[in-house]
Amino acid sequence: MTPMLEAADTSPLISRRVALPTWLVVALACAGQFLVVLDVSVVNVALPSMRTDLGLSTSGLQWVVNAYAIAFAGFMLLGGRAGDLYGRKRMFLVGLGLFTLASLAGGLAQDGWQLLLARAVQGLGAAVLAPSTLTLLTAAVPEGPARARAIATWTAVGAGGGAAGGLVGGALVDVLDWRWVLLINVPVGAVVLAGSLRWLPESRAGDRRRLDLPGALLVTAGLATLAYGISRTESEGWTAAATLVPLVAGLALVGLFLAVEARTPAPLMPLGLFRLRSVAAANTAMFLSGSAMFCMWFFMTLYAQNVLGYSPLVAGLALVPSSLAVALGSKLAPRFLPALGARTVAVAGALIAAAGFAWQSTMTAHGAYPTSVMGPGILMMLGAGLSATPLAALATSGASASDAGLVSGLVNTSRTMGGSLGLAVMSTIAAARTAHTGNGTGAEALTEGYALAFRTGTGVLLGGVLLMLLWLPKKISVSSAR
Repeated sequence: MTPMLEAADTSPLISRRVALPTWLVVALACAGQFLVVLDVSVVNVALPSMRTDLGLSTSGLQWVVNAYAIAFAGFMLLGGRAGDLYGRKRMFLVGLGLFTLASLAGGLAQDGWQLLLARAVQGLGAAVLAPSTLTLLTAAVPEGPARARAIATWTAVGAGGGAAGGLVGGALVDVLDWRWVLLINVPVGAVVLAGSLRWLPESRAGDRRRLDLPGALLVTAGLATLAYGISRTESEGWTAAATLVPLVAGLALVGLFLAVEARTPAPLMPLGLFRLRSVAAANTAMFLSGSAMFCMWFFMTLYAQNVLGYSPLVAGLALVPSSLAVALGSKLAPRFLPALGARTVAVAGALIAAAGFAWQSTMTAHGAYPTSVMGPGILMMLGAGLSATPLAALATSGASASDAGLVSGLVNTSRTMGGSLGLAVMSTIAAARTAHTGNGTGAEALTEGYALAFRTGTGVLLGGVLLMLLWLPKKISVSSAR
């Protein structure tokens, strides 16, 4: 099993309470992860309604998703490090509280900027919350098959947030209002917060190094500026100053972040971690996979509602098989790992997902549900589930005990960072194709844009397969952590 996961066991427990049943700790940790993923899928279903009510532009609609994703990716490493230093339970509670309050603010937003600000704060809360969910879980479960099953459950529960989000979000938008897709997080978050405050044990790595706040601000600003520059290419082109200035500024900020990390005594992201082949290769594969997978929900929801004419509830129901498929893939992956090895399972999952993306790229404006939504959606998400567990296990192997939360955050950061930049690129590609198809309006033009995004995603996933075959180690190694 992975040393990062083993590391959580060696962290000294701060709490003096009597040991709790393992299932209770796992359930609370998974509930936090469920909320983080639920929020993405819930919002996707509500995007068309948000656009109508708040008058958001196409670019603004993209930023409803990206404001959350960029804050989530940019601050997740800081959240993981804070958990190591100040306590995983403490950061779990802080992140969950911030996430819940931001959900309330987003649900009450009266202008587009208010919604986008609330979504960014939600992302910050999720960034603090998410790394602690995995480290709390691994601290509660002994190394071995039980831990592999627990991690698979954590992945599957996160995927289940997609299924619940589609159903709950669709019903809330149809029966009440889009605002309730955010407000629903408030009572759920309050219940999980109360249970966690009462029952979760505390743990931390034990040292008191300072947090690298400048690093977190630089990487977040760099990602946001890059994504903004990419989004400007739709209206301005790639050579216009309005596009080049933010692109160059974003790259400069990311470069400055790397320079700061190389020099600071307590870096947010120790660059030495990437000397470990498993960490570097698996996180790069996570980045590429996330850049395609993150876009799937966005474009599938828009296709179902804007082209096929589904209501929000029907669109949510239509995506349930896809959500169940990713949960199934996540649960099957640990069964295949001992016999096939992590690299083989990850490659097989990526190939299955690429087949689904290629199928989805054949969509038409009058497609039938089984062949235009359900079938390709199942393949895409089954492959995503199969590849996620071995990539996460490889990406966290070789880390020391003091870096447990940091490396856990890095796993999610790679995937989400890829997703946020991938969404900016794919949205621009889709919008440009739509604008140049006919008069740029109507179902046929929209379908052409969405189809091109899925064809691009197919190419990205196949590139990820090649990278895995050439770079990923075959097995999960624990020797480097000893």
